[in-house]
Amino acid sequence: QVQLVESGGGLVQAGGSLRLSCAASGRTFSNYAMGWFRQAPGKEREFVAKISWSGSTTYYADSVKGRFTISRDNAKNTVYLQMNSLKPEDTAVYYCAATRSGYSGSYYTPYGSQYAYWGQGTQVTVSS
Repeated sequence: QVQLVESGGGLVQAGGSLRLSCAASGRTFSNYAMGWFRQAPGKEREFVAKISWSGSTTYYADSVKGRFTISRDNAKNTVYLQMNSLKPEDTAVYYCAATRSGYSGSYYTPYGSQYAYWGQGTQVTVSS
């Protein structure tokens, strides 16, 4: 089992920045690729970003490319999502997730079914 706890969400004005953190405990963190997803009210959960176990490969949704950066510190068992130039449409609950076995490498994993463990989420609200 892997336990994931997100933090860093909050209220920010459009154009501002936030840094989300996701602390992991349980099994060896570096065994897992990590992803960030988000879900806005009335919408389906969507993929935001993914980072391989080593941090060498990252993927981003087109809607956040160039504005968001995913990173990880395996020594601290933590994955981050730096969010810059925030827009009102970025408002959502943000979830971090750890991939299922076999997906820890450089695969593109934008589907929730490819992830085995999820955090409880952190709210991000961007005001216009």
